[in-house]
Amino acid sequence: MAPTAPRVPASPRVPPVGTVPGTGPASAPRPGELLDLNLLRVFDALLQDSSVTAASERLNLSVPATSRALGRLRRAMGDPILVRAGRGMTPTPFALRTAPRVRSLLDEAAALTREDREVSVADLRRTFTVRINDGVAATLVTAAVEATAAVAPGVTLRFVAEGNESVESLRDGSVDLDIGAGDVTSPDLRSAPLYRERLVGVVRADSPLGLRRAPTPEQLCRHPHVSASRRGRARGPLDDALEAAGLRRHVAAVVPTFALAFLLVATSRHVGLVPQRLAEQHGTALGLRWFPMPVALPELEVRQLWHARLDADPAQRWLRETIAHAMGAPAVG
Repeated sequence: MAPTAPRVPASPRVPPVGTVPGTGPASAPRPGELLDLNLLRVFDALLQDSSVTAASERLNLSVPATSRALGRLRRAMGDPILVRAGRGMTPTPFALRTAPRVRSLLDEAAALTREDREVSVADLRRTFTVRINDGVAATLVTAAVEATAAVAPGVTLRFVAEGNESVESLRDGSVDLDIGAGDVTSPDLRSAPLYRERLVGVVRADSPLGLRRAPTPEQLCRHPHVSASRRGRARGPLDDALEAAGLRRHVAAVVPTFALAFLLVATSRHVGLVPQRLAEQHGTALGLRWFPMPVALPELEVRQLWHARLDADPAQRWLRETIAHAMGAPAVG
């Protein structure tokens, strides 16, 4: 009988470089596999901060644990999620498209456990995205930020400019609150009034119109005008009112924001048409004077707009009530 070859013990299985036992490919989610809420929270934090370190601080996790969670997300979603960009990191297009859906899922999951409970405002750690018109922002942002910071130092208000007024951004959670003028256009949206606003004329203090308390329509039309329109429109309600009186103004410039209109008026002989609150709060600092328009113009109603799924979220409800109180409006739901 031939001699038996000695048995060689099998080499122990070594995890791949960069993995931790229990967290490697065998336990990692595969593409198409369901993700748990904890991983989605990591995804949300990574997209908010574009940094593993900052996300770990937000989540009260260690940096290695957050890094491992990012690895699991990458494998599950089949996408890098964050990539190097200079000294920092930037989200991939896929991650940016997915972020609003993840935020919406997290909000809905939170509502299941938070409904009918009081929120601890002082302990709240949350970022709220508020879409706002620049004419409203100039008079509302300071009041909203101060009122929020006074009781909730851990809250961040992220204001974004108008640009995409689609209700989808409210539905998918990329925007928490929309503040501006306009009607409710969908049954799944909720709204509450903040205040009413009227448009007034604004000129340099040394302008002939600035020396008058209330110029006539004819005097108004003798000066060049600047129109503030994000859509680039030169014509508006003022033109309709003047036309009804047999008059016509000359619009010499069209700018995208009220702030730019303010600056142009401050350095020229142009007449601007801006919200009264904006003129009252910031006109004097720029050497401007404002006056009521000599023709009837429709008033604007500035409203808060949100999606119905946020009605039950106590943190969202607190935010809406805080902004309403800061602007002297009735409490909202």
